Amino acid sequence: MNNSVKTSLKRMLVGKVVSAKMNKTVTVLVEHRVKHPIYGKYVVRSKKYHAHDQANIYNEGDLVEIQENRPISKTKAWTVSSLVKSV
Repeated sequence: MNNSVKTSLKRMLVGKVVSAKMNKTVTVLVEHRVKHPIYGKYVVRSKKYHAHDQANIYNEGDLVEIQENRPISKTKAWTVSSLVKSV
């Protein structure tokens, strides 16, 4: 059983960079649609994450993929893993 392939258990999210003003940090807005339990209408829920950007290469408006990581600071436990779409 040692021949098993190791898979990453870290969460991956895709979101839009809404702020790149901090040094080595971007703020990423992640939106997802959920169905309302009573009315059945789809509602957009959103949350902002601070993600580590080592090279300061991502700008506002970019669509990026972030990956869960160990805590880097008080509010930062995500790292930008790849650029999905540039603006």
